Amino acid sequence: MRITGNQRDWLFFTGWLLTGSGYLLALLTVLSIGVFILPIPLIATVALATRRGALRCLPGLISSASLPLFLLTYLNREGPGTHCTASAGGGSCTEGLLDPWILLAVGLLVLAAGVALFLRIRRRPAVTGVPSHSP
Repeated sequence: MRITGNQRDWLFFTGWLLTGSGYLLALLTVLSIGVFILPIPLIATVALATRRGALRCLPGLISSASLPLFLLTYLNREGPGTHCTASAGGGSCTEGLLDPWILLAVGLLVLAAGVALFLRIRRRPAVTGVPSHSP
């Protein structure tokens, strides 16, 4: 199966998206496992940056900021407010601090912003040669 230029661009976009999320995960967990996670996005950055055509897919890094927002949306899915559960051994209550709908909306906006920028960059004609100056 041969990969077309369009598919290749989307693969690079996804690669940058996952690389950016690796950096965010390393940053958010810097006091525990972040140091052990950091080499993975560093290696991915080198691998992507050395591929022809991958740099125009950098808006994937913008979209990567949406993934932690989606995680927070999931973790706060019962919020805002107190949510209690009962079990045979007792019960527990958790406090949902954030409105999951706002988090979801912001996550979708960030994801869409990265995709929109990526599509705009892809539509631009490639610059070839040196611009000519006429006297």
